[in-house]
Amino acid sequence: MADRDISETKRQRGEIDLGGDEIIEDGIIEPIEDAEDLDTAEHVALKVGNNLTFRRVDQYLQGRFRQFSRTTIQKLIKEQAVKVNQHYAKPSTKLSSGDIVDVILPPPEIREITPENIPLDIVYEDDDMLVINKQANLIVHPARGQKSGTLVNALVYYAKNLSNGSEDFRPGIVHRLDRNTTGILVIAKNDTAHWRLAGQFEKRLTKKYYLAIIHGTPELTSDCINQPLGVHPTMRVKYAVRPDTGKEAITFYEVLEKFRGYSLVKVNIKTGRTHQIRVHLAYIHHPIVGDDMYGGKIVYQWQLENKEPIPQEPVMARPALHSWRLEIAHPTTNENMVFEAPLPADMQKMLDELRKFRTT
Repeated sequence: MADRDISETKRQRGEIDLGGDEIIEDGIIEPIEDAEDLDTAEHVALKVGNNLTFRRVDQYLQGRFRQFSRTTIQKLIKEQAVKVNQHYAKPSTKLSSGDIVDVILPPPEIREITPENIPLDIVYEDDDMLVINKQANLIVHPARGQKSGTLVNALVYYAKNLSNGSEDFRPGIVHRLDRNTTGILVIAKNDTAHWRLAGQFEKRLTKKYYLAIIHGTPELTSDCINQPLGVHPTMRVKYAVRPDTGKEAITFYEVLEKFRGYSLVKVNIKTGRTHQIRVHLAYIHHPIVGDDMYGGKIVYQWQLENKEPIPQEPVMARPALHSWRLEIAHPTTNENMVFEAPLPADMQKMLDELRKFRTT
């Protein structure tokens, strides 16, 4: 990259003078689909110069990228988005002249949210909370490359009151579902409700059940998958089982129906890691139908009927995963509340066709 281009990039990012540091790599990496960073992230590699004001890597990065708060920088380090000399950093990692610091920078924060009249399937609503049945192909919150058409845009249009959210420009968002995962999602309408609801998720007091259609039939009718998860070691768009550096992730599954080549399973998760169910089911060699990121296949009618291939729309073109049931305490009354959402049309059609053509 030319020096003039580097200077322009630094100016746009709000970066201060590097004081002898050298940008040795500066480029765009692929988007992280459905993860908390929903947009294109930026990969920057810095060679530490002689003018080292801060030796701790968190302080060093905060000084180099003023547009990011210390909390954001420490979160990047915690999520293994920062390496020093090819080793994952800790906030307290000390730097020396000549060290190479690799960092994946998140997209700039969204500065405004445009209300949009996007239809919402309301399951329940009162003064404290809103429960929706989220449709497929709906991102939960805006990011640089997706400023509109998100659930947050819809919520700002629909609701007079929403909590401030745990992060900027994510009002009401207590927990998330992947872009193409359908089903029950809880929204907080004020800050007190938000921290009380969020606390239940954090302390694992909620009960979350999903329905999924998977390839094949597991050997065990029910089981617990207890495997730590982290960012994939070579593809940051994905997550993977990481026994060395991953965070605890616990998934229980139960086979509800068996078909030739497929199964309907109920899933109960005790933790809420990004892509947890998708990664865990792929780990036991039974990926979710339609989840091509983790080995699932798009399914066509001719396949279910064992016929010759013909041009047609797929029965299932997205991951067949649905947030079916949520048990949670009301943030004000503490009453135990149970919410359920019926299977979306595409999953129900897939299930009907399996019962028709693939019954064992």
